Parts: sequence; C-alpha cells; structure tokens
Amino acid sequence: MQSNKMLHMIAFVLLVVGGLNWLMVGVLGWDISAFLGGMDSMLAKIIYIAVGLSAVYEIATHKSSCKMCSAQM
Repeated sequence: MQSNKMLHMIAFVLLVVGGLNWLMVGVLGWDISAFLGGMDSMLAKIIYIAVGLSAVYEIATHKSSCKMCSAQM
C-alpha cells in the first residue's frame, strides 16, 4: 500500500509541474522546456512523457484514491 501512496504523490507532483507549465505558457508565453534545451531536448521529452504518464495513472486510479469521489452524498 505504501508504494501506491508514493506513486500517487509522484504523479501528483508531476501533474502540478505540468499544470503550472501550461499556466505559464498561457499567461506569459513562457515554456519550461526552453530552459531544458527546447522541445527537442531529451530531458524535456522525458519530463513531458512523465507528466503525461502521471495523468494517465491519475485518471486510472482517481476513483479509488479520491476522498471527494468516494464520499457519500
């Protein structure tokens, strides 16, 4: 059970990073990948893939880990 919590926390942090990146792109036109060598750099691609996989993981496990979704109305 501890590994699920750790995986959830890593996915959550990556989703926050991705969300803040999109906020900066939308508001300031500034993309974090520019500081990582541009969109074609291997590091930027790894980060974008990790953020995308985190989103897929959270979508797949959201219902079982969300207190709001599992609360009775």
